[in-house]
Amino acid sequence: MRMLVLGAGRMGLGAVHDLVSQPDVTGVTVADFDAAKAHDIARRYPSKVTAAQIDCNDHAAVVALMRGHDSAISCVNYWLNERLARAAIEAGTHFCDLGGNNDVVDAELALDAEARAAGVNIVPDCGLAPGMVAVLVAHGAQQFQQLDEVHIRVGGLPQDPRPPLDYQLVFSVEGLINEYIEPARVIRNGKVTIVESMTEVESLEFPPPFGQMEAFQTSGGTSTLVETFLGNVKELDYKTIRFPGHCAKFKTMIDLGLCSSEPMTVDGVTVKPRRVLGDLLVQNLPHDEPDVVLVRVKFAGDGRRLRYDIIDRQDPETGLSAMMRTTAFPASIVALMMARGQTTSRGALPQERCIPPDAFMQELAQRKIDVHISEG
Repeated sequence: MRMLVLGAGRMGLGAVHDLVSQPDVTGVTVADFDAAKAHDIARRYPSKVTAAQIDCNDHAAVVALMRGHDSAISCVNYWLNERLARAAIEAGTHFCDLGGNNDVVDAELALDAEARAAGVNIVPDCGLAPGMVAVLVAHGAQQFQQLDEVHIRVGGLPQDPRPPLDYQLVFSVEGLINEYIEPARVIRNGKVTIVESMTEVESLEFPPPFGQMEAFQTSGGTSTLVETFLGNVKELDYKTIRFPGHCAKFKTMIDLGLCSSEPMTVDGVTVKPRRVLGDLLVQNLPHDEPDVVLVRVKFAGDGRRLRYDIIDRQDPETGLSAMMRTTAFPASIVALMMARGQTTSRGALPQERCIPPDAFMQELAQRKIDVHISEG
């Protein structure tokens, strides 16, 4: 199998690293607008990886690049994913992406008929959350005859938190701000409900050294799960995990208007507060220090409770961060399963509807992403 990774950033590197370790992958192409970044990754894996330069806005060039690859993974900005999905259909190549924006995901899923006619899969939102957690939910749901509640909690965090926010940038700062300011979609009392982000703070406990953490509403994490489980569960929601106090601090900045995209004039210069805040976060927050990803998914139904927990840390041998492992590896798994013909059906589909959960869980275990399942 030949695989294509679009984007040579951190997640692109993570995906390439995982793909080259698969014995049935004969070659990987990594492509980026910045050819030097793609070549940097290719030099790490000279036996299997080739580099290419690509402008993802050039439809014809993308189609030509995709042809000859069994699956393509988008690790580029989310607003490019719809056009990349269309190119994949034209090229006859399976396609998945890291997603993160509901409108773009909806546009991709609207390509279902075209994807089925082309005999390919288009599977958006295949990172961590949205992403891997959707398949964990699908796996847990199989364990119940009548599932009533699903509660998803996820956080990417520094192993050594430091003030003022006890946080480090583990993915795009624009993506972080989006999660914090856009509304969240949940199921409450069996109905779709819109909830303001940065609200409903709760406490939850993890083993040492973490102890008591906080979780609060953020957007995007439920993705397509709301539609998939509407009419089948009474409650379904997603919250982001952080060290205690983070939500209150960041919400103060939101309330002061620092996340606004409306231009304002300061000393005769027009600026957008959100851009200024984003640049300040990039300049002042840690980036590449050891991280940890915490995942907790709780299920209730049939008069019992079930809990899935993941604690994944940066890999000291490879240098891959926990966020790279739990975001890029799941996308790689989906791309491989599409290329191997393991999806349950073709078309443009959410992964909880086409990725076999048991096989996906086995793939996670092979990558030492351990899911601890407990009752109660």
